[in-house]
Amino acid sequence: MTDEERVEGTFLVTAADDDSAVLKDVETGQVHTLSSNPGVERHDAVEGVVSPDPPMNVSYQLVEMRERRPLSLEVSDESPTAHARDIAADQPVGELTREERAGTGELHVITVPEETTDEAVSDVADDEEGTLSRAARLGVNRVEIRSEPGVVVVRYMP
Repeated sequence: MTDEERVEGTFLVTAADDDSAVLKDVETGQVHTLSSNPGVERHDAVEGVVSPDPPMNVSYQLVEMRERRPLSLEVSDESPTAHARDIAADQPVGELTREERAGTGELHVITVPEETTDEAVSDVADDEEGTLSRAARLGVNRVEIRSEPGVVVVRYMP
């Protein structure tokens, strides 16, 4: 095995069963099907190294796992914070503002037409792979979606 064949990075577990798992590199989008499951579950973030199985190099093994953390995504009944509402008040409909959170994570404030707020929340929640890939890249464990008419806030938190 050469160093060129090894892939080091942060991966989102997009599927897992007793016998195998599928990891998606959260930076490149490359998908690696593991020929065995090293103890990961769907929606885990894994930092480590994968290497292809010889001789065909079609499947992979997770040869090093530095960190494994479960990720969660929830739609909250809570309203956006006053800070998030202030951001939304200053931006036109259809805009997205990204802001680093104090400590770790990000806050995404999206302004939408009031009548499509529920649909926008569903769109974010239904894009589990995209939303959780961002969470894995940011090094956080939890994603919370808050809303009120015209505003959707996605909170990426430790």
